[in-house]
Amino acid sequence: MADGGVHFDPEVTVPNPARVYDYWLGGSSNFAVDRELGDRMIAIDSRVVPMVRENRHFLRRVVTWLCRNGVTQFLDLGSGIPTVGNVHEVAARVTPEAKVAYVDSEPVAVAYSARILEGNQNATITHADLRDAETVLSAPTVAGLLDFSRPVAVLALSVLQYFGDLENPAAMLDRYRKVLVPGSYFAISHISADDSDVDMDGLADATKQATVSAHPRTRAEVTALFGDAQLVPPGLVWVGGWHAEPGSAEPVPGILGGLGRVG
Repeated sequence: MADGGVHFDPEVTVPNPARVYDYWLGGSSNFAVDRELGDRMIAIDSRVVPMVRENRHFLRRVVTWLCRNGVTQFLDLGSGIPTVGNVHEVAARVTPEAKVAYVDSEPVAVAYSARILEGNQNATITHADLRDAETVLSAPTVAGLLDFSRPVAVLALSVLQYFGDLENPAAMLDRYRKVLVPGSYFAISHISADDSDVDMDGLADATKQATVSAHPRTRAEVTALFGDAQLVPPGLVWVGGWHAEPGSAEPVPGILGGLGRVG
């Protein structure tokens, strides 16, 4: 189910982070300008690809953990372009009745999501700016799917980094937090400014060519985004180390992730 009427111009001339991310994950919903920027960023620091792939695995482990702990509703902010292992696919493996409301402002992401979700009664896509929480939460594709009198997991994975300090992403999230009942959760992943071994400044600088640019943040700054939500062990860690499967390789630094419980 989609909010309808979303189209995109195939003559794309400016790269977009969601499409670059799709390229790194091996997807096909990207354009030459996105691949060019993606390759330039790989040349700056080749670990960017394992970083984003570990971030995708983090999504899978978080959603699986939430379903196994009784959460069956998800609001995915900045959901990006669909690739294998979307939230609704992961959730359905554990809880077939799980409901997922995706939200994104990128027309390509919304158009492809609508195509994939056609006929799916348990998942929707909404074309909206996540900074406008009131519009997002009142959209029929969100309010008509999710029951906010019950716990909801809000996912903000690798999206808050595209909002600068003047846009106050913590306050942005707080507008969503206000509608959540105790037992709800926030999952956040965010590029880190703390690891000098990763050229995050160089990578972030490269994104200035894209439709939006990235803003690395310190561990303390990312922790503050959770507000008063209580972090689930092991807390805020490199995404590859969050509930990693036995025998997993050492996590790649660069992206911090955690899950916080509300109330």
